Amino acid sequence: MGYCFGGAATLELAASGEAKGIAGYATFHGGLNNLHGQTYPKDTPPILVAHGALDSSVSMEDVGRLSEALEASDVTYEIDIYSGAPHGFTVFGSDAYQKRADEKSWDAFTGFLGEQLQE
Repeated sequence: MGYCFGGAATLELAASGEAKGIAGYATFHGGLNNLHGQTYPKDTPPILVAHGALDSSVSMEDVGRLSEALEASDVTYEIDIYSGAPHGFTVFGSDAYQKRADEKSWDAFTGFLGEQLQE
């Protein structure tokens, strides 16, 4: 899992198909716009994307392109969009921090972990 640049790196790792023994990938307000044209191996583990609807760094078009790439590769994924949340919505103490989005995304992540680690 990763946040911001770490989220972009997480998706790059998923797309590489090089990581073995990974149960799933998660990204919080991660960079998606560097993944244009990215493809994913058919056996990519599930992916969770937590994204702020008001993220000015990563557009909803970028989110849509990621969804299209994951669909084309038949990857199981979930993209959660948090209304009112800007880029960096989990950065506690920052102007971007959004408590509701932070808590909901963490709940989604812990649920995702529980699902993936039981399989």
